[in-house]
Amino acid sequence: MFTGIIEEIGSVKRVSVGGKSGSIEIAAKKVLDGTKVGDSIAVNGVCLTVTSLGSSSFTADVMAETLRRSSLGSLSVGNGVNLERAMAADGRFGGHLVSGHIDGTGTISKMQKEENAVWVHIQANSEILNLIVEKGSIAIDGISLTVAGVSDSEFSVSVIPHTAKETTLLSKKAGDTVNLENDIIGKYVQKLLGGRSLGASEASDSVKDDKFLSWLSED
Repeated sequence: MFTGIIEEIGSVKRVSVGGKSGSIEIAAKKVLDGTKVGDSIAVNGVCLTVTSLGSSSFTADVMAETLRRSSLGSLSVGNGVNLERAMAADGRFGGHLVSGHIDGTGTISKMQKEENAVWVHIQANSEILNLIVEKGSIAIDGISLTVAGVSDSEFSVSVIPHTAKETTLLSKKAGDTVNLENDIIGKYVQKLLGGRSLGASEASDSVKDDKFLSWLSED
């Protein structure tokens, strides 16, 4: 598990993809401390297993499912990536529960500066949007962020200067792809509702759903 609090920005050193799978090597510093082969590191929000370690980099395999679900396949040498080691049991929990299992990708539609923050608007498919609620949590390229607004076609977050400095998000532009992971709690609630998806406008009234109320009242 991860928290969505990025530890450092690494740099893609090598990408080797043959067919539908491959491996990636990332230059890093901080996340190498205490890391050993077999440990997990989130790369732009994707949980990858370290297969080899160097003095200033690590390598991980990337399977076909990862390339289908995420944007890792589009990375090039020199690209910056958000890195986070798996959460330590005695560590501070500063973000939200992040599994590192990407639900899909979204596309940045626009960015707007407001005072010291920047609004980032991201278009996504209905399966992802149905699990997003205003003031809820979402991981964007591994970054734990609070949803500031959501509609039937996109959602938005407001990025503070610290997040802008410590992550790659504001180095992107309109049209760029980002990895998205919905809040795991929302996924379980949807499962308990029998897999029913709620539209963005309907989500605020979900407590009126008879099945949901019945589940809440169970002993």
